[in-house]
Amino acid sequence: MPYHLVTKYGGWRNRKLIDFFIHFASTVFTRYKAKVKYWMTFNEINNQVNFSESLCPFTNSGILYSPEEDLNEREQIMYQAVHYELVASALAVQTGKLINPEFNIGCMIAMCPIYPLTCAPNDMMMATKAMHRRYWFTDVHARGYYPQHMLNYFARKGFNLDITPDDNAILARGCVDFIGFSYYMSFTTQFSPDNPQLDYVEPRDLVSNPYIDTSEWGWQIDPAGLRYSLNWFWDHFQLPLFIVENGFGAVDQRQADGTVNDHYRIDYFSSHIREMKKAVVEDGVDLIGYTPWGCIDLVSAGTGEMKKRYGMIYVDKDNEGKGTLERIRKASFYWYRDLIANNGENI
Repeated sequence: MPYHLVTKYGGWRNRKLIDFFIHFASTVFTRYKAKVKYWMTFNEINNQVNFSESLCPFTNSGILYSPEEDLNEREQIMYQAVHYELVASALAVQTGKLINPEFNIGCMIAMCPIYPLTCAPNDMMMATKAMHRRYWFTDVHARGYYPQHMLNYFARKGFNLDITPDDNAILARGCVDFIGFSYYMSFTTQFSPDNPQLDYVEPRDLVSNPYIDTSEWGWQIDPAGLRYSLNWFWDHFQLPLFIVENGFGAVDQRQADGTVNDHYRIDYFSSHIREMKKAVVEDGVDLIGYTPWGCIDLVSAGTGEMKKRYGMIYVDKDNEGKGTLERIRKASFYWYRDLIANNGENI
Protein backbone atom coordinates (compact mmCIF):
# COMPACT_ATOMS: atom_id res chain seq x y z
CA MET A 1 0.00 0.00 0.00
CA PRO A 2 1.66 3.29 -1.08
CA TYR A 3 1.62 5.57 1.94
CA HIS A 4 0.31 8.46 -0.17
CA LEU A 5 -2.94 6.52 -0.65
CA VAL A 6 -3.22 6.26 3.13
CA THR A 7 -2.64 9.92 3.93
CA LYS A 8 -4.62 11.44 1.05
CA TYR A 9 -7.46 8.96 0.60
CA GLY A 10 -7.70 7.01 3.86
CA GLY A 11 -6.70 3.73 2.29
CA TRP A 12 -9.38 1.21 1.39
CA ARG A 13 -12.09 3.04 3.32
CA ASN A 14 -12.24 5.13 0.12
CA ARG A 15 -13.94 3.81 -3.05
CA LYS A 16 -11.37 5.65 -5.15
CA LEU A 17 -8.84 2.96 -4.23
CA ILE A 18 -10.64 0.59 -6.63
CA ASP A 19 -9.50 2.62 -9.65
CA PHE A 20 -5.95 2.88 -8.33
CA PHE A 21 -5.83 -0.87 -7.79
CA ILE A 22 -7.11 -1.67 -11.28
CA HIS A 23 -4.51 0.67 -12.78
CA PHE A 24 -1.83 -1.21 -10.83
CA ALA A 25 -3.26 -4.62 -11.77
CA SER A 26 -3.50 -3.71 -15.45
CA THR A 27 0.10 -2.56 -15.43
CA VAL A 28 1.51 -5.78 -13.99
CA PHE A 29 -0.87 -7.99 -16.00
CA THR A 30 0.34 -6.35 -19.20
CA ARG A 31 4.01 -6.37 -18.22
CA TYR A 32 4.05 -10.06 -17.29
CA LYS A 33 1.28 -11.46 -19.49
CA ALA A 34 3.65 -13.88 -21.22
CA LYS A 35 5.60 -14.87 -18.10
CA VAL A 36 3.13 -15.37 -15.24
CA LYS A 37 0.23 -17.84 -15.33
CA TYR A 38 -1.07 -17.80 -11.75
CA TRP A 39 -2.16 -14.60 -10.01
CA MET A 40 -3.81 -13.73 -6.70
CA THR A 41 -5.54 -10.43 -6.08
CA PHE A 42 -5.32 -9.75 -2.31
CA ASN A 43 -3.09 -11.53 0.17
CA GLU A 44 -4.90 -13.03 3.20
CA ILE A 45 -7.83 -10.69 2.70
CA ASN A 46 -9.63 -12.13 5.73
CA ASN A 47 -6.85 -11.29 8.18
CA GLN A 48 -7.98 -7.69 8.59
CA VAL A 49 -10.86 -8.67 10.88
CA ASN A 50 -8.78 -7.50 13.86
CA PHE A 51 -10.34 -4.04 13.82
CA SER A 52 -9.65 -3.51 17.54
CA GLU A 53 -6.04 -2.63 16.69
CA SER A 54 -5.05 0.63 15.05
CA LEU A 55 -3.03 -1.24 12.43
CA CYS A 56 -3.09 -4.90 11.40
CA PRO A 57 0.34 -6.10 10.21
CA PHE A 58 -0.90 -9.02 8.11
CA THR A 59 -3.42 -7.44 5.75
CA ASN A 60 -2.74 -3.73 5.58
CA SER A 61 -5.68 -1.99 3.93
CA GLY A 62 -4.16 1.39 4.67
CA ILE A 63 -6.72 2.09 7.37
CA LEU A 64 -5.56 4.00 10.43
CA TYR A 65 -8.41 4.13 12.93
CA SER A 66 -8.78 7.32 14.94
CA PRO A 67 -9.26 7.33 18.73
CA GLU A 68 -12.73 8.82 18.18
CA GLU A 69 -13.90 5.75 16.23
CA ASP A 70 -15.36 3.17 18.60
CA LEU A 71 -15.26 -0.58 17.97
CA ASN A 72 -18.65 -0.62 16.25
CA GLU A 73 -17.57 2.15 13.88
CA ARG A 74 -14.25 0.42 13.23
CA GLU A 75 -16.01 -2.82 12.38
CA GLN A 76 -18.25 -1.07 9.87
CA ILE A 77 -15.24 0.68 8.32
CA MET A 78 -13.47 -2.67 8.04
CA TYR A 79 -16.39 -4.30 6.25
CA GLN A 80 -16.73 -1.32 3.93
CA ALA A 81 -13.05 -1.54 3.04
CA VAL A 82 -13.37 -5.27 2.42
CA HIS A 83 -16.29 -4.66 0.07
CA TYR A 84 -14.25 -2.22 -1.99
CA GLU A 85 -11.41 -4.76 -2.09
CA LEU A 86 -13.76 -7.52 -3.22
CA VAL A 87 -15.08 -5.30 -6.01
CA ALA A 88 -11.51 -4.45 -6.99
CA SER A 89 -10.62 -8.14 -7.00
CA ALA A 90 -13.56 -9.00 -9.26
CA LEU A 91 -12.66 -6.17 -11.64
CA ALA A 92 -9.05 -7.37 -11.65
CA VAL A 93 -10.20 -10.86 -12.65
CA GLN A 94 -12.17 -9.41 -15.55
CA THR A 95 -9.33 -7.10 -16.56
CA GLY A 96 -6.75 -9.88 -16.45
CA LYS A 97 -8.85 -12.17 -18.62
CA LEU A 98 -9.06 -9.45 -21.27
CA ILE A 99 -5.28 -9.07 -21.27
CA ASN A 100 -4.61 -12.82 -21.35
CA PRO A 101 -7.54 -15.27 -21.36
CA GLU A 102 -5.14 -18.01 -20.22
CA PHE A 103 -4.51 -16.34 -16.87
CA ASN A 104 -5.51 -18.28 -13.75
CA ILE A 105 -6.54 -15.65 -11.19
CA GLY A 106 -7.30 -16.66 -7.63
CA CYS A 107 -7.92 -15.30 -4.17
CA MET A 108 -5.79 -15.82 -1.06
CA ILE A 109 -7.26 -16.71 2.32
CA ALA A 110 -5.56 -17.11 5.70
CA MET A 111 -6.93 -20.51 6.71
CA CYS A 112 -7.08 -21.48 10.37
CA PRO A 113 -9.94 -23.96 10.72
CA ILE A 114 -11.94 -23.31 13.87
CA TYR A 115 -12.90 -26.33 15.96
CA PRO A 116 -15.43 -26.49 18.80
CA LEU A 117 -13.77 -27.19 22.14
CA THR A 118 -16.34 -29.89 22.88
CA CYS A 119 -19.23 -31.63 21.14
CA ALA A 120 -21.71 -29.60 23.19
CA PRO A 121 -24.28 -28.18 20.74
CA ASN A 122 -23.55 -24.58 21.73
CA ASP A 123 -19.82 -25.12 21.13
CA MET A 124 -20.61 -26.64 17.73
CA MET A 125 -22.79 -23.67 16.82
CA MET A 126 -20.16 -21.20 18.00
CA ALA A 127 -17.57 -22.88 15.78
CA THR A 128 -20.00 -22.77 12.84
CA LYS A 129 -20.58 -19.05 13.30
CA ALA A 130 -16.84 -18.49 13.70
CA MET A 131 -16.20 -20.20 10.36
CA HIS A 132 -18.93 -18.04 8.82
CA ARG A 133 -17.36 -14.86 10.11
CA ARG A 134 -13.80 -15.75 9.15
CA TYR A 135 -14.32 -17.29 5.68
CA TRP A 136 -17.28 -15.53 4.05
CA PHE A 137 -14.71 -13.65 1.96
CA THR A 138 -14.20 -16.87 0.01
CA ASP A 139 -17.92 -17.06 -0.78
CA VAL A 140 -17.81 -13.68 -2.50
CA HIS A 141 -14.58 -14.46 -4.35
CA ALA A 142 -15.73 -17.88 -5.53
CA ARG A 143 -19.49 -17.52 -5.92
CA GLY A 144 -19.84 -13.85 -6.74
CA TYR A 145 -22.29 -12.85 -4.04
CA TYR A 146 -22.56 -12.27 -0.30
CA PRO A 147 -23.77 -15.21 1.81
CA GLN A 148 -27.09 -14.47 3.45
CA HIS A 149 -25.70 -14.88 6.95
CA MET A 150 -23.40 -11.89 6.41
CA LEU A 151 -26.20 -9.73 4.99
CA ASN A 152 -28.25 -10.62 8.06
CA TYR A 153 -25.30 -9.76 10.30
CA PHE A 154 -24.84 -6.35 8.66
CA ALA A 155 -28.54 -5.62 9.17
CA ARG A 156 -28.50 -6.70 12.82
CA LYS A 157 -25.45 -4.53 13.52
CA GLY A 158 -26.98 -1.55 11.72
CA PHE A 159 -24.14 -1.31 9.19
CA ASN A 160 -25.18 0.85 6.24
CA LEU A 161 -22.55 -0.23 3.74
CA ASP A 162 -22.00 1.34 0.34
CA ILE A 163 -22.89 -1.72 -1.77
CA THR A 164 -24.48 -0.77 -5.10
CA PRO A 165 -26.32 -2.88 -7.69
CA ASP A 166 -23.42 -2.26 -10.07
CA ASP A 167 -21.05 -3.61 -7.41
CA ASN A 168 -23.09 -6.79 -7.14
CA ALA A 169 -23.03 -7.23 -10.90
CA ILE A 170 -19.24 -6.83 -10.90
CA LEU A 171 -18.87 -9.43 -8.14
CA ALA A 172 -20.98 -11.90 -10.11
CA ARG A 173 -18.83 -11.50 -13.23
CA GLY A 174 -15.46 -11.63 -11.46
CA CYS A 175 -15.28 -15.00 -9.72
CA VAL A 176 -11.84 -16.49 -9.16
CA ASP A 177 -10.40 -19.54 -10.94
CA PHE A 178 -8.81 -21.07 -7.86
CA ILE A 179 -8.53 -20.62 -4.10
CA GLY A 180 -5.10 -19.97 -2.67
CA PHE A 181 -4.60 -20.12 1.05
CA SER A 182 -2.05 -20.11 3.83
CA TYR A 183 -2.08 -22.72 6.57
CA TYR A 184 0.01 -22.65 9.72
CA MET A 185 -2.31 -23.76 12.53
CA SER A 186 -5.87 -24.38 13.67
CA PHE A 187 -8.01 -22.46 16.15
CA THR A 188 -10.48 -23.63 18.80
CA THR A 189 -13.49 -21.77 20.19
CA GLN A 190 -16.10 -22.24 22.90
CA PHE A 191 -19.57 -20.90 23.58
CA SER A 192 -19.91 -18.29 26.32
CA PRO A 193 -23.22 -17.36 27.99
CA ASP A 194 -22.05 -13.75 27.75
CA ASN A 195 -22.24 -14.04 23.94
CA PRO A 196 -25.73 -15.39 23.14
CA GLN A 197 -25.61 -13.93 19.61
CA LEU A 198 -22.50 -16.04 18.87
CA ASP A 199 -20.64 -12.99 17.55
CA TYR A 200 -17.13 -14.27 16.90
CA VAL A 201 -14.24 -11.92 17.66
CA GLU A 202 -10.54 -12.84 17.55
CA PRO A 203 -8.67 -13.37 19.77
CA ARG A 204 -11.37 -12.94 22.41
CA ASP A 205 -13.22 -16.14 21.54
CA LEU A 206 -10.22 -18.44 21.06
CA VAL A 207 -9.32 -21.13 23.60
CA SER A 208 -6.47 -23.62 23.84
CA ASN A 209 -6.86 -27.02 22.18
CA PRO A 210 -5.72 -29.64 24.73
CA TYR A 211 -5.10 -32.28 22.06
CA ILE A 212 -2.30 -30.66 20.07
CA ASP A 213 1.12 -29.16 20.76
CA THR A 214 2.07 -25.54 20.23
CA SER A 215 5.14 -23.73 18.98
CA GLU A 216 7.21 -21.39 21.14
CA TRP A 217 4.91 -18.59 20.00
CA GLY A 218 1.71 -20.46 20.86
CA TRP A 219 0.84 -21.50 17.30
CA GLN A 220 -0.96 -24.83 17.35
CA ILE A 221 0.78 -27.57 15.36
CA ASP A 222 -2.01 -29.45 13.63
CA PRO A 223 -1.12 -31.44 10.47
CA ALA A 224 -4.58 -33.03 10.27
CA GLY A 225 -6.00 -29.50 10.22
CA LEU A 226 -4.44 -29.01 6.78
CA ARG A 227 -6.28 -32.04 5.44
CA TYR A 228 -9.46 -30.78 7.07
CA SER A 229 -8.95 -27.34 5.50
CA LEU A 230 -8.43 -28.79 2.04
CA ASN A 231 -11.60 -30.83 2.37
CA TRP A 232 -13.55 -27.86 3.74
CA PHE A 233 -12.62 -25.63 0.82
CA TRP A 234 -13.22 -28.40 -1.73
CA ASP A 235 -16.59 -29.40 -0.28
CA HIS A 236 -17.78 -25.79 -0.25
CA PHE A 237 -16.49 -24.47 -3.57
CA GLN A 238 -15.23 -27.28 -5.87
CA LEU A 239 -12.45 -25.04 -7.16
CA PRO A 240 -8.77 -25.97 -7.57
CA LEU A 241 -6.79 -25.26 -4.41
CA PHE A 242 -3.27 -23.89 -3.99
CA ILE A 243 -1.42 -23.96 -0.65
CA VAL A 244 0.73 -20.85 -0.97
CA GLU A 245 2.07 -20.60 2.59
CA ASN A 246 2.87 -23.32 5.11
CA GLY A 247 5.75 -23.28 7.56
CA PHE A 248 7.13 -23.33 11.08
CA GLY A 249 8.65 -20.41 12.97
CA ALA A 250 11.38 -21.32 15.46
CA VAL A 251 14.64 -20.17 17.01
CA ASP A 252 17.36 -21.85 14.96
CA GLN A 253 20.82 -22.39 16.46
CA ARG A 254 24.05 -22.70 14.49
CA GLN A 255 26.13 -25.67 15.56
CA ALA A 256 29.87 -25.53 16.25
CA ASP A 257 30.54 -26.71 12.71
CA GLY A 258 28.35 -23.93 11.28
CA THR A 259 25.40 -26.14 10.33
CA VAL A 260 21.76 -25.65 11.31
CA ASN A 261 19.96 -28.87 12.19
CA ASP A 262 16.29 -27.81 12.11
CA HIS A 263 14.82 -31.30 12.45
CA TYR A 264 11.67 -29.78 14.02
CA ARG A 265 10.97 -27.93 10.77
CA ILE A 266 11.44 -31.13 8.79
CA ASP A 267 9.00 -32.84 11.16
CA TYR A 268 6.49 -30.03 10.61
CA PHE A 269 6.76 -30.09 6.82
CA SER A 270 6.71 -33.88 6.51
CA SER A 271 3.67 -34.32 8.77
CA HIS A 272 1.73 -31.62 6.92
CA ILE A 273 2.67 -32.87 3.46
CA ARG A 274 1.58 -36.39 4.40
CA GLU A 275 -1.86 -35.03 5.31
CA MET A 276 -1.89 -33.02 2.10
CA LYS A 277 -1.28 -36.20 0.11
CA LYS A 278 -4.15 -37.93 1.92
CA ALA A 279 -6.47 -35.09 0.91
CA VAL A 280 -5.49 -35.58 -2.73
CA VAL A 281 -5.18 -39.37 -2.96
CA GLU A 282 -7.89 -40.48 -0.54
CA ASP A 283 -10.32 -37.55 -0.45
CA GLY A 284 -10.19 -36.44 -4.08
CA VAL A 285 -9.26 -32.81 -3.49
CA ASP A 286 -8.00 -30.92 -6.56
CA LEU A 287 -4.73 -29.45 -5.27
CA ILE A 288 -2.69 -27.68 -7.94
CA GLY A 289 0.30 -26.50 -5.92
CA TYR A 290 2.20 -26.17 -2.67
CA THR A 291 4.76 -23.51 -1.74
CA PRO A 292 6.30 -23.46 1.75
CA TRP A 293 6.95 -20.42 3.88
CA GLY A 294 9.61 -19.81 3.38
CA CYS A 295 12.78 -20.28 1.44
CA ILE A 296 14.99 -17.90 3.41
CA ASP A 297 14.97 -16.28 6.86
CA LEU A 298 13.48 -12.80 7.13
CA VAL A 299 11.89 -10.62 9.78
CA SER A 300 8.66 -12.21 11.01
CA ALA A 301 5.64 -10.10 10.06
CA GLY A 302 3.76 -11.29 13.14
CA THR A 303 6.29 -10.37 15.81
CA GLY A 304 8.85 -8.14 14.11
CA GLU A 305 11.61 -10.52 15.17
CA MET A 306 14.48 -11.95 13.17
CA LYS A 307 14.89 -14.77 15.67
CA LYS A 308 11.50 -16.23 14.68
CA ARG A 309 12.83 -17.96 11.60
CA TYR A 310 10.86 -19.78 8.91
CA GLY A 311 13.43 -20.26 6.17
CA MET A 312 15.27 -23.28 4.87
CA ILE A 313 18.25 -20.98 4.39
CA TYR A 314 19.73 -19.37 7.51
CA VAL A 315 20.64 -15.67 7.39
CA ASP A 316 23.23 -14.45 9.89
CA LYS A 317 21.31 -11.50 11.29
CA ASP A 318 19.85 -10.93 14.76
CA ASN A 319 16.98 -8.90 16.18
CA GLU A 320 19.21 -5.84 16.40
CA GLY A 321 20.02 -6.05 12.70
CA LYS A 322 23.57 -7.18 13.41
CA GLY A 323 25.33 -9.99 11.55
CA THR A 324 27.29 -10.85 8.43
CA LEU A 325 24.19 -11.75 6.36
CA GLU A 326 25.94 -15.01 5.48
CA ARG A 327 23.57 -17.61 3.99
CA ILE A 328 23.70 -21.19 5.29
CA ARG A 329 21.62 -24.08 3.99
CA LYS A 330 19.75 -25.70 6.88
CA ALA A 331 19.02 -29.41 7.15
CA SER A 332 15.49 -28.65 5.93
CA PHE A 333 16.96 -27.25 2.70
CA TYR A 334 18.50 -30.57 1.74
CA TRP A 335 15.43 -32.48 2.89
CA TYR A 336 13.08 -30.34 0.80
CA ARG A 337 15.41 -30.48 -2.19
CA ASP A 338 15.19 -34.27 -2.15
CA LEU A 339 11.44 -34.16 -1.56
CA ILE A 340 10.65 -32.09 -4.64
CA ALA A 341 13.19 -34.02 -6.74
CA ASN A 342 11.13 -37.13 -5.98
CA ASN A 343 7.77 -35.34 -6.31
CA GLY A 344 6.95 -36.30 -2.73
CA GLU A 345 7.15 -40.03 -3.36
CA ASN A 346 9.81 -40.46 -0.66
CA ILE A 347 7.69 -39.15 2.22
